[in-house]
Amino acid sequence: MRILEGTDVNKYFGGLVAVSNVDFHVDQGEIVGLIGPNGAGKTTLFNLISGALPTKSGIIRFKGEKITGLKPNQICKMGIARTFQSVKVFGNMPVLQNVLLGALFGKSDGTSSGDAAREAAELLEFVGLSAVSASPAKDLTLANQKRVEVARALATKPELLLLDELMAGLNPTEIAQAMELVTMIRDKGITIFMIEHVMKAIMSVCDRIMVLHHGEKIAEGTPQEIAANKTVIEVYLGE
Repeated sequence: MRILEGTDVNKYFGGLVAVSNVDFHVDQGEIVGLIGPNGAGKTTLFNLISGALPTKSGIIRFKGEKITGLKPNQICKMGIARTFQSVKVFGNMPVLQNVLLGALFGKSDGTSSGDAAREAAELLEFVGLSAVSASPAKDLTLANQKRVEVARALATKPELLLLDELMAGLNPTEIAQAMELVTMIRDKGITIFMIEHVMKAIMSVCDRIMVLHHGEKIAEGTPQEIAANKTVIEVYLGE
């Protein structure tokens, strides 16, 4: 079943084409990778899906329901959560409070503060941050701040999680741990659409990969098909 689908999606910034006539879909239970050179339109596409930016034209549907034109909070309540390319945590707030916000203002209306606190604590354990739950988020390493963001997104109870460069800036050990976390999230029944430049991660964890270049979709297929695609090698992967 297609959980997310976009048809002829376009976005311009003045005369600059950021996303051009892009069709895409994500099936329930998949991990789909989104790759391409810097400036290819990847984060813009995530911004269109999550409602952070309005589309110029085209339609995006979630579980068959049109979400183009909805506000980010409405889209979140429907079951789509995201992380950000540049980490966005509430630095002066304790880690637990960051995640608590997701639990209180996410998909479920009327979650009690006690239930939300329990959910937040469970999610911090899930992402491996129980020991630092009382620390200000700004005091954490980049890798752990990214885990806070993931836990906060998961606290909204999403069916689809958009991960924007979860592994950027991490060392090889942290990348391996992040890859493990991605598969653990999918094992919880959450579908994942992820932007990533770490090719080892994309090729290892994704079922399917989509490639953007200058805002246009230039390829789509299994990791093996993408790794062998001459156009993708030329514009992005290199020999």
